[in-house]
Amino acid sequence: MMRTKKYQFGQLLRRYTRRGIPVLMVLALVGASPVFAEKKCEPVDKKRIKIEGYISKSFRKQRKQVFKEFGEIGSSRVALRVYPMGETSKVIAVGRCVPAYIAQHIIKKSLEYSTGVESLVQQQFIHTHWVGVGVTMFDEPSQQIVSADQVKQLLRQDISDEEFHVLYRKLSVPNEMVPFFGLKSPNVKIAKPN
Repeated sequence: MMRTKKYQFGQLLRRYTRRGIPVLMVLALVGASPVFAEKKCEPVDKKRIKIEGYISKSFRKQRKQVFKEFGEIGSSRVALRVYPMGETSKVIAVGRCVPAYIAQHIIKKSLEYSTGVESLVQQQFIHTHWVGVGVTMFDEPSQQIVSADQVKQLLRQDISDEEFHVLYRKLSVPNEMVPFFGLKSPNVKIAKPN
């Protein structure tokens, strides 16, 4: 009887060891992964801000001068192009490590040289040191429409970097329900803050 219980216990231990150790290893790797931790922002003198996207086709002949204006704020790399057809997208995306003065400069230039700013993209979908102007790579469920008054709030001169990003995150949260083939369905593009 005692031997049988020891034998059963040994069998049970071997079975759970074979199944449990790989599961525990995967959980430990995923739980301790640095990917999920939010890193502290590097200063812009060490890591420059990349400005990417499109300007309106009507500024094609002045594009070099326009690109210089976007980059005149400093600490940035400009990779803009002229939109090949029609109007640019009215979307702007600002990474969480972009200082407020740079983001405000880019928003002002976007209002001047693209079709405008009517939608914001969630920061969780964007690289930390990246700004998108008139970008078309984000689908509508990952964006939130903003009014001209809300854009003016982002452009306030007395706003700090932290206040700017708190306001940006608040304004860029997309709707819970989105149209999908004529029906309202839950938005799967709502990213949870880190």
